[in-house]
Amino acid sequence: MGFKRLEAEDFLVSSDSVSQTVWTDRKVVLDTFHTSSTQEQASVSGDYYLAVYQTASTSISAEPQFDISYGDSDGAGGVLYNNNVSGKSPTSTVYGQFRTLVLEDENSSFIFGTLNPTVSTYIYVISIERARYKEKMLPGSLSLLLKNGTNTLRLTDASTNVTIPTYYGTQRAYQIVRQGGSPGSSDGIHAGETTRGSYGLFLPDTGLLILNGRALDLPAGQATSNAFDVGIGLGTQRQVNTENMNPSKLFDVIREGGSFKLNCEETLSSDFVFVRVRNGEFNYTENPSFMTGTTGEVYHNSSINNPQVYITTVGLYNDQNELLGVAKLSKPLLKDFTKEALVRVKLDF
Repeated sequence: MGFKRLEAEDFLVSSDSVSQTVWTDRKVVLDTFHTSSTQEQASVSGDYYLAVYQTASTSISAEPQFDISYGDSDGAGGVLYNNNVSGKSPTSTVYGQFRTLVLEDENSSFIFGTLNPTVSTYIYVISIERARYKEKMLPGSLSLLLKNGTNTLRLTDASTNVTIPTYYGTQRAYQIVRQGGSPGSSDGIHAGETTRGSYGLFLPDTGLLILNGRALDLPAGQATSNAFDVGIGLGTQRQVNTENMNPSKLFDVIREGGSFKLNCEETLSSDFVFVRVRNGEFNYTENPSFMTGTTGEVYHNSSINNPQVYITTVGLYNDQNELLGVAKLSKPLLKDFTKEALVRVKLDF
C-alpha cells in the first residue's frame, strides 16, 4: 500500500444551489387541497390556523402542505378570550405573532405595495409546512391561482422586477402581485398592484406568504390599464366577538383555483480532494499474485523495468493512518512510468 501526503492546494470547497418543488411526492403543481374536519370543529388549533393536505386527511398518505391563518390587529373575526377585554382574540394573536416575527416591532402594521404603500390591519398568512423544505423558498417560483366563481386571480412574487429585495431584519421580502407571463414577474399593469397596495409579501427565508386582506376583498375581474383594482371578492368578515371562519374563505378560492406552484432551494457544500499521481509513483503493487510466495521475487521480468498496475480505489487517511473515506473509480485506471493521473474525489454534505 502506498501513501502520499496531500497539500493545501489539493483541497477545494465549492457550493451549489439546488432547487426542487416543495410538495409531497415532488409534485410540480399542487392541484388538490383538503382540510381536516376534526381540526376545524373539535380542535383548539382551528381557532388559529387551518392545515391543508394534499389528500384526504384521513388517508394514510396525507401530509400537511401548508397552513392558512387569519390575523386582525383589532381582534375582529374571532371570539374574544374575555368578553370584558375588547380586541383580544385568536385573530389578534395571529396578527401580533407574524408582526413580531416579520416586522420585529409590536407597534407596527403591515404595509403592502410600492406604488401605493398601504397599511392593512387584517391579513391572511400561508405558512409552508417546515417538513416540506430544508432551507428556503426559491424567489421567482411562486404561482398561486385563486378562483371565485368564473373569476380568477393568479399571484406571484415580483422578484424578477427588482434588483434588491426589501429586508425585514435579515429576512428577504418580495411584493406579491398579479402574475404576468411567467412566475416572478407582474402583468405590468400598475406594477401588478392595486390602489390598496400589493396583494401581499413573499418571505422566502421563512416560507411565508403574508396576504393583504384589503386587496383580496376587492371585486374580482380582469385588470386593465384603466381598471386595475381587482381582487378575488374574498368577502372577509370582521364581526366583533364572532368566529367568522375567514381562513376557510381563502381555502375555498385556493381549492377552486387548483394550482399552487412553489419551489425551495438549498445550498449543497462539496469538498473536492485532488489526488495527483506522478509518473514515478504507484507503479508497483503489493498484491500477493505479483510476487512469488517464497523468495519475494516478481513473477515476470517485465514487471521490474516496465510495471503496469490498475488504480481502482483511493483511500483518505489521517495522520494516525486511520481510514476516513474510500473513493471507488468507475473503471480501473492503467498506470505505469509513462503515465500520470489526477483523481478528483468529491464529498457532498
